[in-house]
Amino acid sequence: MLIVKDLEITIGARTLMSEVNFRVAAGDKIGLVGRNGAGKTTLTKILAGDGIPSAGSVDRIGEIGYLPQDPRTGDPEELARDRILNARGLGDLLRQLGASAEAMSSSTGSEAEAAMKKYSKLEERFQAAGGYSAEAQGAAIASNLGIEERILSQPLKTLSGGQRRRVELARILFSSAETMLLDEPTNHLDADSVVWLRDFLRSYQGGLIVISHDIDLVETTVNRVFYLDANRQVIDIYNMGWKSYLKQRESDEERRKRERANAEKKAATLTLQAAKFGAKATKAVAAQQMARRAQKLLDDLEDVGQADRVAKIRFPDPAPCGKTPLMASGLSKSYGSLEIFTAVDLAIDRGSKVVIIGLNGAGKTTLLRMLAGIDKPDTGQIEPGHGLKIGYYAQEHETLDVNRTVLENMQRSAPHLGDVDARKVLGSFLFSGDDVNKKAAVLSGGEKTRLALASLVVSSANVLLLDEPTNNLDPASRKEILNALASFTGAVVLVSHDEGAVLALNPERVLILPDGTEDHWSDQYADLISLS
Repeated sequence: MLIVKDLEITIGARTLMSEVNFRVAAGDKIGLVGRNGAGKTTLTKILAGDGIPSAGSVDRIGEIGYLPQDPRTGDPEELARDRILNARGLGDLLRQLGASAEAMSSSTGSEAEAAMKKYSKLEERFQAAGGYSAEAQGAAIASNLGIEERILSQPLKTLSGGQRRRVELARILFSSAETMLLDEPTNHLDADSVVWLRDFLRSYQGGLIVISHDIDLVETTVNRVFYLDANRQVIDIYNMGWKSYLKQRESDEERRKRERANAEKKAATLTLQAAKFGAKATKAVAAQQMARRAQKLLDDLEDVGQADRVAKIRFPDPAPCGKTPLMASGLSKSYGSLEIFTAVDLAIDRGSKVVIIGLNGAGKTTLLRMLAGIDKPDTGQIEPGHGLKIGYYAQEHETLDVNRTVLENMQRSAPHLGDVDARKVLGSFLFSGDDVNKKAAVLSGGEKTRLALASLVVSSANVLLLDEPTNNLDPASRKEILNALASFTGAVVLVSHDEGAVLALNPERVLILPDGTEDHWSDQYADLISLS
């Protein structure tokens, strides 16, 4: 359970929300919605105990399961299976049971007897924690989230960002937490996994707060909606499902507009009358009373919501380049004995549009990182063509320096830009005023996405390497980037689970991993996007 009292959250001089009061009990399934930057991620961090509010309190009763947008917790040497099972303390117990069993078989006398006693105690603890049925449950959750057996046997440090996030989601779902806070849980999930997750959350008996731009997920799972109004700096609480919320929110906004119009009309009349009375000494008191009534009418009004601003995204004309600015031949990559892909050849022509598809873990992100020059292939080489200028968007925002401010990140990406010009570009991406002085570390996932895209816009890149660019974006911002991609005249290499993003790009070719098969794009590949 969560109990929130008089909560206030401020970032610098900006107040995100104030006088927030609510509770989350078992059976409450809350959809937390609002535009990018409204404070959704910041609020969930504070609810989870990873942040401190400016004022007010958060009481946490029972275990809290928190999935951040960028999960980087855990020992990088820990196996993925152990990471999931240790949510209930089973991973370490299984490993100790295995060690004790080996000790029993390889020892004699008193040593064997001691090993048997230890094994017996460990088995009791294991059974008390759920035993082999709980282990099977964990394996089933992992499988339903698209985590293959080979991934479960790998250390966390060898996993891609998408694999790492799915492991963390599986861990939280397996933990039996009484309250779950899930920030964009469908990121990096294929279509089947998303359907399974919807069913899981729908039947979940505990409290749930979910942030998601997947409308189907929110519509099918939540029974309450919290709308963060960034303009009014409040949370509007709707104790109803998604469809009813949409109707009620529209009705509330119309009511506020009517009330304000009527009150302003009455206040104007009273003010005018007060001005007339004020000219007469005998009616000065009446004039003051009318002025006070007019002011009270206006003070008692609820703020009217303003239309949310939308990032204006437009990629500039790319820098001149040769016919084939980027080539790669014979690329291969392995992690230890695990082979990711081998003998991949690729040629990116000027202005071409290419989409890379493949199952999670097939090496899509790894290949993009190689093309961007961040990772080195085990074999093969990258061959830059004449005038090549790469712009790389990383799904985990690795291109951003979290210790620098928004403005400093922009200036690092485009040293030729002066302070005023950099601020103008950031302003078009909704970073204005004191927002440009915020550390990148405190930005939400959507804000980091906007900052990374802003860095691309000023780069004049002629080859864009985009890894899940629509993740964490609200619908309006997503539409803007898709429109920008559709009109971009340079080359684009795209990795995305978002079928709409791929169709908006209108690709000419498709590269299928891990085989490295290249083919002309056709509609038959569209169905594979959400499944990959």
